[in-house]
Amino acid sequence: MLDEERGPEPDVIRCLRALVAGGEAGVVRPNREQVLGVLLGACSELTRARRELETTKAELVDTLVEIARADRGIMRQLESRFGVEPPPKELVAATREAIADATDFDEREINRNFDYDYEAYRVVKRNFGRLIEMGHLRAVMELSLELMSQGSCQVEMSDEGMMTDDVEACLQVVITALRKCDLPADEVIAWCAGMLQRDRVGFICDKELRALQDSFQGPAQP
Repeated sequence: MLDEERGPEPDVIRCLRALVAGGEAGVVRPNREQVLGVLLGACSELTRARRELETTKAELVDTLVEIARADRGIMRQLESRFGVEPPPKELVAATREAIADATDFDEREINRNFDYDYEAYRVVKRNFGRLIEMGHLRAVMELSLELMSQGSCQVEMSDEGMMTDDVEACLQVVITALRKCDLPADEVIAWCAGMLQRDRVGFICDKELRALQDSFQGPAQP
């Protein structure tokens, strides 16, 4: 039997049809050896198809990983979609790359409202929170210094500083964590001073950083 859409009918189906219709006029019922031969052949085909499918799936995964590694944006989307949780060292490296991508701009478009990678900023914010939850607040403090330097530069080079809110959203995660941390006061005060010093526009989380600095300095001595 030949179906124009499905193609030739498999041997095992024809054999089963003959078994069911055995005894009808013009239908020859297959014997035991014929049935076993057809079933073994079908099993062999299924095994071969399964191996080919597994090989295809493995090749597909390898190809996707290769493409994702070549494009950090794709890799970040895959990690976010499937909840991939890299170890802290890799997460720090990925966050540093996201900062570079988020704050990148074309120098030919200075003083314009140029496009920027707002998705990378969301990744930075999310990774800051993940690292803090994992107990790596100091690593986040170091990364946030880089973000302030590069992010404030991007704001300065743009026309209206449209990415200011994105930079501040990332830094607020760190400031909030530092308000209730148990790090030495001198360390937090020095970090605030470093952040204020790296701010090239002078207004990114300015009030929050000064308030945090004052809270760790304590009341002024008479």
